[in-house]
Amino acid sequence: MPYVNIQITKGASKQQKAALVQDVTDSLARVLGKKPEHTHVVIQEIEEENWGFAGLLTDEWKKQQKE
Repeated sequence: MPYVNIQITKGASKQQKAALVQDVTDSLARVLGKKPEHTHVVIQEIEEENWGFAGLLTDEWKKQQKE
């Protein structure tokens, strides 16, 4: 029973998340022969202020990129 946890910053649409779940499920079936009905995919959305990147919180990093 595969379990996959995907962590992303908030902002993905429901359609994008559905595509991720489908693609991951298809990959596990194709590469490892896992049954889709036994595959669990969890998407955790994290606020940008709670995600660090390049030594900064992601919201601050994005602000710097705009400057």
